[in-house]
Amino acid sequence: MVREILQKEHKVLHEKAKEIPVSSIRGDDVQSLISDMFETLLDTEKGVALAAPQIGEPVRMFVVSPNIFGEDEKADLVFINPELVNASKESELIDEGCLSVNGKYGLVHRASKVMVTAYDKEGNKFSRGASGLLAQIFQHEIGHLNGELYVDIATEVHDVPTQKEE
Repeated sequence: MVREILQKEHKVLHEKAKEIPVSSIRGDDVQSLISDMFETLLDTEKGVALAAPQIGEPVRMFVVSPNIFGEDEKADLVFINPELVNASKESELIDEGCLSVNGKYGLVHRASKVMVTAYDKEGNKFSRGASGLLAQIFQHEIGHLNGELYVDIATEVHDVPTQKEE
């Protein structure tokens, strides 16, 4: 089911999300949430990832769109109880936007490379390293799970014209 994506004023986006008990990952509630998150994300025009708090669920989970990598299997694109376990000292200043902050972009310093551990949709723990766009996504989404929006740390936040305005 496609869900409403909450905007920056919503309280849940500014709270630390709760861990999902590993024993409940394979349960209907979590599996239904995963399905809803993918449907909601794939229904957006520009979204590349979505954190559960963005649809009003204050739990530590995010999904990454398979469209950006051409991946068919969604199992390795679900991150439950993710932890950033390593980040490079090298960083990049990246123009970033968010589905919960419509019409704005800003510059954010992000580590160039990161390593994340998480549970997949089957409840298996895994690690995944990333650089470039995926590293940026991991940091952005884990920020959501910690109650942080990119505009809280961005500089030079600016409006981006919508398609109707162009």
